[in-house]
Amino acid sequence: PSRVGVPWLLGLLARLLLWGSLGAWASYLRRSSSCTPIPHRMALCYDIGYSEMRIPNLLEHETMAEVIQQSSSWLPLLARECHPDARIFLCSLFAPICLDRLIHPCRSLCEAVKRSCAPVMACYGYPWPEILNCNKFPADHELCIAAVSTNENSSSRRMPRASCKDCELEEASTAREILDNLCANDFAVKIRILRKNVTTSISDFELDPSRVEVLKHGPLLRTEIPARLQQWLDIDATCVHNIMRGTQAGVFVVSGDVQGDKVVVNKAYAWQKRNRNLQQAVRRWKHHRCPEQAG
Repeated sequence: PSRVGVPWLLGLLARLLLWGSLGAWASYLRRSSSCTPIPHRMALCYDIGYSEMRIPNLLEHETMAEVIQQSSSWLPLLARECHPDARIFLCSLFAPICLDRLIHPCRSLCEAVKRSCAPVMACYGYPWPEILNCNKFPADHELCIAAVSTNENSSSRRMPRASCKDCELEEASTAREILDNLCANDFAVKIRILRKNVTTSISDFELDPSRVEVLKHGPLLRTEIPARLQQWLDIDATCVHNIMRGTQAGVFVVSGDVQGDKVVVNKAYAWQKRNRNLQQAVRRWKHHRCPEQAG
């Protein structure tokens, strides 16, 4: 997993110093636990921003083997990029920072992560576990680990949310099959996507407005397609991440449906010189008549 920056850790330490200097909550919950290095094999929390954790942890795992086994089951959820603070929240429980007292995640952090990640878990038939019941965690005015991505003060900034679909690039088997796919969807475009950053746990993507070729606009106006596609890039992080496959920029032919005020991408093909079936389909599209048009 990507390294999470440490501003949240510095903030926590500052609050802890203030807490101690006021002499408040001197009898804050402490458990007979020991500090131990976070092992490299603990992929969930290794390189999270601190190097030592307490065992037993806040989920009452008593051995490192148990911690590694149980924490690894959450890696697929992190891969869905359902919330930028999901890793911090989970590591505060699986690998609590080694201070002189156990620090829980704040209730608001739990609620924010649950709000974004529980629907993704539900896609695969898993409920939000009772062990992560947010009511168990302290309110924000108490000493706890707060959310990092509080930069939602800009109302235009949408929290990226994961897709229940496993978007993957399609193999352009035949030009005819691609044409059938374009006919079956509301819209189809050839676009260039750029990765804006690689420094956070969730990547940001943007559309190159000079490289938007509308093949089919369906119920949309041609002029509104770039904005709708940028909205898709903003909110469906997992789908775009899978399509990009770690590249910084790429040209794709994507098609999908219009659902209310948003678009959903159903098919995506990488535009490459060797992909002659895709090139042939796009050339033929201008003169192609879909079955309903032919009838």
